[in-house]
Amino acid sequence: MIRQYSGIAPKGDLLLIQRLCEKLKGKSFLHVNSTREGGGVAEILHRMIPLLQDLGIDARWEVIEGDAKFYDFTKKTHNALQGNKEFFTKKMWDHYYEVNRANSKKINLNADAVLIHDPQPAPLIDFRKTRRSKNKIWIWRCHIDVGNPYGPVWTNLKKFVKNYDAAIFSVSKFAKALPIDEFIVTPSIDPLSDKNRDLTEQEINEVGDRFNIPRDKPILLQVSRFDKFKDPIGVINAYKIVKKYNDCRLILAGSPATDDPEGEAILNEVKDYAGNDPDIHIMLLPPDCHKEINALQRMSDVILQKSLKEGFGLTVSEAMWKEKPIIGGAVGGIPLQIVHGVTGFVVYSVEGAAFRIRQYLNYPDMAKRMGQRGRDYVRNNFLLTRQIRDYLAVWYSLTHKGKNVIEL
Repeated sequence: MIRQYSGIAPKGDLLLIQRLCEKLKGKSFLHVNSTREGGGVAEILHRMIPLLQDLGIDARWEVIEGDAKFYDFTKKTHNALQGNKEFFTKKMWDHYYEVNRANSKKINLNADAVLIHDPQPAPLIDFRKTRRSKNKIWIWRCHIDVGNPYGPVWTNLKKFVKNYDAAIFSVSKFAKALPIDEFIVTPSIDPLSDKNRDLTEQEINEVGDRFNIPRDKPILLQVSRFDKFKDPIGVINAYKIVKKYNDCRLILAGSPATDDPEGEAILNEVKDYAGNDPDIHIMLLPPDCHKEINALQRMSDVILQKSLKEGFGLTVSEAMWKEKPIIGGAVGGIPLQIVHGVTGFVVYSVEGAAFRIRQYLNYPDMAKRMGQRGRDYVRNNFLLTRQIRDYLAVWYSLTHKGKNVIEL
């Protein structure tokens, strides 16, 4: 399977992956998160686990289960880690811990390397079967923006995080003061997945016809969960400004996630705000509609990710891979993907987003050049093979801590 990436991914990444897998072959690598569908983490794991297995790594993926109270709590925790002031009781924290305790009895946590994704399963470290050792590595992987968290929540979460062997963050400014090793690993997209592979014009038109989206005028698109931090209301406001000067359509498309109980309320708020405008298309798609998202991105003229808070925002790299002009909020990992004025534009306001949309629509040659540069930038920095390389390198370095690892 990894050979399929030859000629697409950088050759150096493929060679280093092969060398690392020779060193780690036969060892077990467990990933644990809180949802099988919806969101970038699940998408990456769906593609990464089979590749690791093909490379000779005994890779597994487990998903913790919880009740409504657990997911309400973890959503509030997510918001608080991104800076919102939220109220928590000891009873809520105790329930969070007990849900993880129950999951620890159902999940086989024995592996040579265990990668725990985000806050939901963070307490699983307390149920580690063996004491800390170089032969059994536990890593906490944070995918969200914890650059300026609500203090009491981070203090409580840190009680678990500090017991891991290492922590991985997506952006350097998210890294926290911890008594363990810390690494920066940016997320990635899979260029061969249904969401990113090349589509024929017939496939693109079929999706447009199925969703009744005419292609008679420029299309603006934002793909994201219906979450207030993705700022769908701000996107609508930017569209309304642009509409005064450039006739266009707006598509807001997203999928539900099982660990996000706020999604339905935000979706209804967005629908109410959009009103009866026939040129605004609001689409709630099943989590597995990857080909449909791909087609929507390819038929669009300008793609936005106008987030107010963002862990990374992989829809940016998805758009750039398809050579689309991109506009993103200047938050989280978005500025790592968008080189402002080179591969796209980062913005700080609704008015800024509207200005850049009009710039793209009025200067299509400029938009095309920036899209082409964006694809090259993603190829060198944000493909799945690079993330696999980084995860394996972190694992290898932790098992050889204090030794000379130049032998690779």
